[in-house]
Amino acid sequence: MTTPQQPPAPAPTSWIRLTVQGSVMTSNMISPKVRLNGYPVPSSYGENVFPVPPGHWHIDVDCQWMRTYGQAALDLDLAEGQTVDAFYAPPYHQFARGRIGLERQSRPGVMFLVLLLGIALAVLVLVVALSIL
Repeated sequence: MTTPQQPPAPAPTSWIRLTVQGSVMTSNMISPKVRLNGYPVPSSYGENVFPVPPGHWHIDVDCQWMRTYGQAALDLDLAEGQTVDAFYAPPYHQFARGRIGLERQSRPGVMFLVLLLGIALAVLVLVVALSIL
């Protein structure tokens, strides 16, 4: 008895070049999680190249620390032999969404970070001023 054979999977002939902006020192020690059409793929900070078959692709990216944050998604349509550059920018803190697009992205959350550091500096100055008096 013969079993029916499945057709071979299409060979990857297109590429998604995803640049995860930031580094272990400026973002998070844990690299953001990347999923292509819902399937996790290994990734790291910097340039990641994923060979894929041509067609429609959905990229999901998020970061994890105490909770999941920095979520961002992008839909792409790739033609045969095409390479698409995408850029993901994780936020500066856990209370913002990430940004993803076809060109370099600015990192969200900088105003919150500046405000937080300003408050901490004001408290420090106030403590020092009160200790002098």
